[in-house]
Amino acid sequence: MVEQLDEVKIRTAAEADAVAIANVHVHSWQEAYEGIVPAEHLAALDPVARAAEWTQFLRNGPHDHVRTWLAESPSGVLGFVTLGPARDEDANRGDHEIYSIYLEPGAWGHGVARDLLRTVITEVGGRSALTLWVLAANDRARHFYRRNGFQADGTERFEDVGSAELLEVRYRRG
Repeated sequence: MVEQLDEVKIRTAAEADAVAIANVHVHSWQEAYEGIVPAEHLAALDPVARAAEWTQFLRNGPHDHVRTWLAESPSGVLGFVTLGPARDEDANRGDHEIYSIYLEPGAWGHGVARDLLRTVITEVGGRSALTLWVLAANDRARHFYRRNGFQADGTERFEDVGSAELLEVRYRRG
């Protein structure tokens, strides 16, 4: 599906994109978290149920200053990123958080995630800090964030994912 990466466009997501976003979301989880998240949980991820969630989310439009952007090529949606106000207790007013950034696995390593991240960084500007949470065992993602100016800030938490307690690390930029 990822033949024409030279023609990638970034645009704001709309309700009509829910099914494509859901498919990317599920495919990315199943590939990126293999060996990290319990296999039964990954196998049970349902693109139809996820599409219903995304439809509801996107139907409401940008709310509470939360926005989702898509990366797409002529062959379809390659990835997405969602940005909103930072939700951590120690966040300063005006800080932002990347809630999710996922790509179709075939688009990994082609600059698509970098383009999505640049869109978010441009949106935030230098006005505030930008944070995100990443599974500690997700070395590929952690390397990507470090290459793009994020650093682990020493804050960690456990997240229940598929009946497993997985360690997450917070990364910060700015």
